[in-house]
Amino acid sequence: MLRLHGTVIALLALAQQGTHPPYIKHEDHDPDGIGVFYMGREIAQVMGHEAADWLDRPEREAEEAPTMLVKSLKLQPGMNIADIGAGSGYLSFMMAKPVGPTGKVYAEDIQPEMLDIVKKKAASQGQRNVVPWLGTTTDPKLPAESIDLMILVDVYHEFDKPYEMVSNMVKALKPGARLVFVEYRKEDPDVPIKLVHKMSVAQVRKEMAIFPLTYKETIEILPRQHIIVFTKK
Repeated sequence: MLRLHGTVIALLALAQQGTHPPYIKHEDHDPDGIGVFYMGREIAQVMGHEAADWLDRPEREAEEAPTMLVKSLKLQPGMNIADIGAGSGYLSFMMAKPVGPTGKVYAEDIQPEMLDIVKKKAASQGQRNVVPWLGTTTDPKLPAESIDLMILVDVYHEFDKPYEMVSNMVKALKPGARLVFVEYRKEDPDVPIKLVHKMSVAQVRKEMAIFPLTYKETIEILPRQHIIVFTKK
């Protein structure tokens, strides 16, 4: 614990100097990673749009309980939600119902092919409050202080520029808004996911400690994933 606290202090000092934690390349690395390490972990390869069907697989409810996840968020009518790395929009459409017609779900992704899938789903379902939103690897391109809740489901570990991306994500949050990470539990060897696609609570907290965020809680109700919640200071 003391070692982690000292690391966070050192990283905060870097941030105050306008310098972010370094990205370090290693030739010897996990074949499922990109060979770039950030704050002690290897960044994972991005899942391409070719695997979109896996996101919509019928087994997903039984394996990951996304209905329980959405319920835990306690969404309210009129909320503006950002689903970062939304992929095929699987979760975006689930969240669209509780926020209602006065709310909005930005289905953000960096792959236009994924957003094409979201557009087709929205048209076929007559869903008007799910908005396909093209971001970049460093910026979700969302309006400043416009978002009530931002959620990242099994995606943060794939960011190749996590410092820049989170910096801009935080700017898009309203003061007091929630930032929620859903990540496969690295602490559990029985979770059948490749190692670089899993994250521990300690690692997520360490990486968020350099931003104007307050750790709120970790909700452990899902079969395979942590729900790690922060709020914007």
